[in-house]
Amino acid sequence: MNFECAAIVLSARCYGEGGAVVHLFTEEHGRIAGLVRGGSSRRQAALWQPGNLILARYASRLSDQLGHLSGEMVQETAVRLLDRPLQLALVQSAAELADAALPDREPHPDFFLQTVRDLAAFCVLADPAPVVDYVRWETALLATLGYGLTLDSCAISGDTSDLAFVSPRTGRAVSRSAAGVWVDRLLPLPRFLTLQGAEYEGDDPAAWAAGLTLTGHFLSRHLFGARHKPVPGARERLEQRVRALVETQIAAAQSNDAVTPSQRDDASS
Repeated sequence: MNFECAAIVLSARCYGEGGAVVHLFTEEHGRIAGLVRGGSSRRQAALWQPGNLILARYASRLSDQLGHLSGEMVQETAVRLLDRPLQLALVQSAAELADAALPDREPHPDFFLQTVRDLAAFCVLADPAPVVDYVRWETALLATLGYGLTLDSCAISGDTSDLAFVSPRTGRAVSRSAAGVWVDRLLPLPRFLTLQGAEYEGDDPAAWAAGLTLTGHFLSRHLFGARHKPVPGARERLEQRVRALVETQIAAAQSNDAVTPSQRDDASS
């Protein structure tokens, strides 16, 4: 078990005097853990920040043994986002979710490559924040682990248009016309997750919150509920941050509605 490959840092925790146990996500070997000598030292701490893309070197004498890790930086992530808290929250949530959900040493090459692309997008895209890409990443995580959502056609009528809801039990889309009396029991489906919204890009915190509520339901039910574990804290903090944006947006709209036309004219003049 000796190899060198690109890897995404998922987590690092102190171990012993100056060491660290680091979890990585790799293309060929899936999620792996290794011991880094001096990993929690000031010199190495920046390398092992969650979300960083590194060139990892792994060595162990036995396949079931905790190997030793070393690495070199390829792309910094966390440091580049210190002044963009929402994007940093996206990275932290993705890293914690992948660390908690992915099975050990089970390769998922397509999902690894998507994760690399999305982490790069989180760093580059500033306005609007790429929350849409993040929600799509969560749907890909669910699909990778066997809990994919069926959002391309209505579960009842088979229609591919006017999809507005998702069954919380089956994960299948439901059109607005077919929802009927069950509408209050269904989860809202944001347009950017449908076929019609495949190229959707926009700054809509309400749609972001709906998407996070949708994927969060199935993450909680399938990935963590079956293990009797809570959803990672970083994921919950991200959802709270987005909901705070929604509340701010609503408050701003209400404030704007309270201003009379004459007051708007006076302000503009």
